Amino acid sequence: MTLRPIHIIGGGLAGSEAAWQVANRGVPVILHEMRGVRGTDAHKTDGLAELVCSNSFRSDDSDLNAVGLIHAEMRMAGSLIMRSADAHQVPAGGALAVDRDGFSDAVTEAIEAHPLITIVREEVDGLPPQDWDLAIIATGPLTAPALADAIARETGSDALAFFDAIAPIVHFDTIDMDVAWFQSRYDKPGPGGTGKDYINCPMNQVQYEAFVDALIAGDKTEFKQWEGTPYFDGCLPIEIMAERGRETLRHGPMKPVGLTDAHKPDEKPYAVVQLRQDNALGTLYNMVGFQTKLRYGAQSEIFRMIPGLEHAEFARLGGLHRNTYLNSPVFLGEDLQLKSRPGLRFAGQITGCEGYVESAAIGLLAGRFAAADRLGEPVSLPPRTTAFGALLNHITGGHIVSEDEAKRSFQPMNVNFGLFPPLEDGAMKKPEGHEGRWRGKDKAAAKKRATTARAKRDAAAWLAEAATAAAE
Repeated sequence: MTLRPIHIIGGGLAGSEAAWQVANRGVPVILHEMRGVRGTDAHKTDGLAELVCSNSFRSDDSDLNAVGLIHAEMRMAGSLIMRSADAHQVPAGGALAVDRDGFSDAVTEAIEAHPLITIVREEVDGLPPQDWDLAIIATGPLTAPALADAIARETGSDALAFFDAIAPIVHFDTIDMDVAWFQSRYDKPGPGGTGKDYINCPMNQVQYEAFVDALIAGDKTEFKQWEGTPYFDGCLPIEIMAERGRETLRHGPMKPVGLTDAHKPDEKPYAVVQLRQDNALGTLYNMVGFQTKLRYGAQSEIFRMIPGLEHAEFARLGGLHRNTYLNSPVFLGEDLQLKSRPGLRFAGQITGCEGYVESAAIGLLAGRFAAADRLGEPVSLPPRTTAFGALLNHITGGHIVSEDEAKRSFQPMNVNFGLFPPLEDGAMKKPEGHEGRWRGKDKAAAKKRATTARAKRDAAAWLAEAATAAAE
């Protein structure tokens, strides 16, 4: 039987991985890549899966790190990206770093050599034509303007964010609730709320003045020339607000009005930092109004000056940079199909994930889902207990507290343990010889080990079930 091809637009990590997954199911692929005809401001070569920033795939520890876990799951799923990375790794301690040219060459050679993949060097300047009944758009943060405009026309003018204004996200269990407290301003519940929907961290005047000084003096990144300067008053970096006047923050995101310190009700805070729930599980909270261009080291140091966040662990630090991405929870279904146009999927960073491996992982899933469609098989979603499933769930709506929240709060995310469902009772085991209460960091490590063990087990079962279904 001759199968119609699946068209994939974009030859980055996500598009290359999607093409590999589709072709290895015996389905032909036409991979459209504009580099070779038209370049971008960031890419330097015409090679597939070119790494435009770091050469690191970050931690490769699959027992204690969520990124290492997604590495492991991708290897289990026959990932071309991970195979090429492993073959071209360079020394980087516990991280997986690669020779960027060797890595890109390996991906390009594998794609070019596959008998079911055809590479077409051309710019696709609009949505796929209707006769491309199954297609994947994996064009990444540097989507060409014509295609971005076409996507915006299909989904609505506010569906695409052309700059990523990122506020830091904190793991809830590292916030000191003996200092912070739950309360909405004026105790107003809002849509789907309770009146205690924010975590509030108070500052006195001395603490506030020191914090403002640190923000102004902090080491900051600069925009690349091709990014422009996308500041607008509704989303200024926190340090820019501080530079505009010492009282600006107290009358902006750090205003204390309508809030009463639950621990010291007779003392009115001089300023308050608020954190808002970021995922449905309640394990992650974002720092409201704290988008920033501070460098990561400065962020970690300065934000731990905030009372209640002295020992905070960050699931993601803040930033502001060029990054075209879709408001995926509103517009994509669970299998990454555009709700308004079945058969058209999105993959990679344009869906709202951050990082090389996260982008490639979503490409892997989109490719598997599209191949199943072409072969007439049911689409099998990965369990949410896996890194695949946790990241997919975030992208397609798992972070949503309400529909209104989805429209205004969705931000790109790296895979992290805050995206995973809670462990079952008894899943965590104490080290041998440890009796009674948990000691030191043992509990945190045990939680991570139990989470990754469950994920690997469930990922293996999911992949085995899919293989069995395909063989029948």
